[in-house]
Amino acid sequence: MDRAEGSKVIFLTSSHNTPGQSNLNPANGFADAFRAAVPQPCKMLFVASDPDAPEETDRNVANMCRDFGNGGVALADVRLLDRRNQFETGALVQWADAVVLMGGHVPTQIRFFHEIRLREHLQAFSGVVLGISAGSMNSAEEVYVQPELPGEALDPAFQRYTQGLGLVPRMILPHHHTAKERWLDGMRLFEDITFGDSYGRQFWSLPDGSYLYKDDTHQEIRGEAWLIQDGTIRPVNWDGEVLPI
Repeated sequence: MDRAEGSKVIFLTSSHNTPGQSNLNPANGFADAFRAAVPQPCKMLFVASDPDAPEETDRNVANMCRDFGNGGVALADVRLLDRRNQFETGALVQWADAVVLMGGHVPTQIRFFHEIRLREHLQAFSGVVLGISAGSMNSAEEVYVQPELPGEALDPAFQRYTQGLGLVPRMILPHHHTAKERWLDGMRLFEDITFGDSYGRQFWSLPDGSYLYKDDTHQEIRGEAWLIQDGTIRPVNWDGEVLPI
């Protein structure tokens, strides 16, 4: 599948699969759209969320490869970018048909992205980019680093905004239905933390099964979505619907 230099198809998800299942999530046309976007067979590059956790990352990549196979995506070859080969970043990105930005701890991942200059290497990349959870959050121009681990919400030195990969202008928050019920450091993650951080900004909160899709002519939310802005939250899209943004 030939594309002009720098031309990308981008999928930003909470999760690529149906929770608890080894597949590609069919909700809102994701599985069909992803299969159509990648060449078959596909050379896939996984970019770690924690570059210094090779055993856990290797297991996650193996599980995801199983999910892609079950979802009808034939893999010609698979490579993983982490601390072990970080100096090969440019060559690995050029080699890939699809780049998968894995899920994990947002600040850990974005520090690695900055170290390997992934933003620059992706500028000329022509292919498919799939963001999963933290990978989706770190794809924005400006990243909202939502506190996640104990102590982060109370730490005045915790940096809540940083430069991302610049693949999309929108800030994505994943796993809406579970995240909105979370408590952190004695506070409600949404009402007491995220709402206060949303003044002057927009956060697009997506449940599993929804995703942001972007190509050369379209940028849209597919499936249920909630907009957090200026301390409020409201639904802006529903399952089965498409919202241009």
